[in-house]
Amino acid sequence: MLFFGYAFIQRVAPSVMTEELMLDFSVGAASLGILSGAYFYTYAMLQLPVGLLTDRYGPRKLMSVAAIVCALASVGFAQSESLLTASLYRALVGGAVAFGFVGTLSIVAQFFKPQRFAMLAGLVQSTGMLGAMLGQAPLSILVESNGWRLSFYWLAVLALVLALLLWFVVPRRQSVSDTAPSISMLASLRLVASNPQSWLCAGIGFGLAAPMLAFAGLWAIPWLGSAYGLDRTQAAPVVSMLFAGWALGSPLAGWISDRQQKRRPIMIGGSVLSLSTLLVLVYLPSLPLALIVALFFINGMAGSVMVVVFGSVREVNDPAQTASAMGLANMCVVGSGAVMQPLMGWLLDKSWSGEMEYQVRVYAKGDYQVATAALILTLIMSLICAIALRETHCKNDHLVR
Repeated sequence: MLFFGYAFIQRVAPSVMTEELMLDFSVGAASLGILSGAYFYTYAMLQLPVGLLTDRYGPRKLMSVAAIVCALASVGFAQSESLLTASLYRALVGGAVAFGFVGTLSIVAQFFKPQRFAMLAGLVQSTGMLGAMLGQAPLSILVESNGWRLSFYWLAVLALVLALLLWFVVPRRQSVSDTAPSISMLASLRLVASNPQSWLCAGIGFGLAAPMLAFAGLWAIPWLGSAYGLDRTQAAPVVSMLFAGWALGSPLAGWISDRQQKRRPIMIGGSVLSLSTLLVLVYLPSLPLALIVALFFINGMAGSVMVVVFGSVREVNDPAQTASAMGLANMCVVGSGAVMQPLMGWLLDKSWSGEMEYQVRVYAKGDYQVATAALILTLIMSLICAIALRETHCKNDHLVR
């Protein structure tokens, strides 16, 4: 769980150093979106291999080595002098921490009762959100006092500490595939990917995660500066409320789903609430700061029901492909960041009036409204997928049959 929390610090880190990165690398919003999104490209692409490898070899060794790679990549990012080099190291960080979520859920599936899976998945997600909060106001203070490069050296040290903890604390245990009928990794992938229910779960995850990954994870802080005149240190705590909503809502959503023995209703409700709060937040003019804070928090609570997706995707697939199924879902969840961050940046550049300040592009409130329209469409997709998804009643279809 700590490793997954660390992954979120890395994930949102560019949001508190947008001006420094644009200035040091002489880039605009679209290029910054690509730099930040490089994390998500490898993270998302590796989710299927991570799931297959975790089913086959177990999470302990994979996660330990991944933490070491993340430390080395963080050092490389801190030393980068060009956008290309920084993007490559950012992609390597994303590939390393890709083992965190599925690996942790694999441990949950091995050590705990199935009836507690969604709630425990919510606790894992909460740890990630706490990491995201650390990556906002606290990291912003660190960047202000030490600069963004030295801050990444500290993140490298933290990754090495996590590597040692993962190696020595996580117990050795047989993976699921050691006790289940053996099939090839390609066959496992084919079984999961050929199930339409898997893709409905993935679509829900993509839509619900997009406001957190693409908006709060990169563009919300500069949006608050443009729309309401808040500086970075003022805006970061406000945006952190969205992550706080996710942190509180994730285990609560999992617990409610497990207790009611239903998955669909809570995902439908979360999609509707996330869509509604984002529309009010971005498109209504001159909201009071207290309401903005509340809307960020409520949107986080609404989006946090995404954790129920992992209960559903696990239940609509064979238990022997648990990690593979979760890998497919998580590929699309994180893929929303990979797609939406640069897409929003591209839309911002398309709407940009040409205004510059201290050699950095300045985007107007209306530019952000144009870019946010892409998030609205993803939430509508999430709602449609949630309505179409089959209810499992928290029971695995294959075991019931």
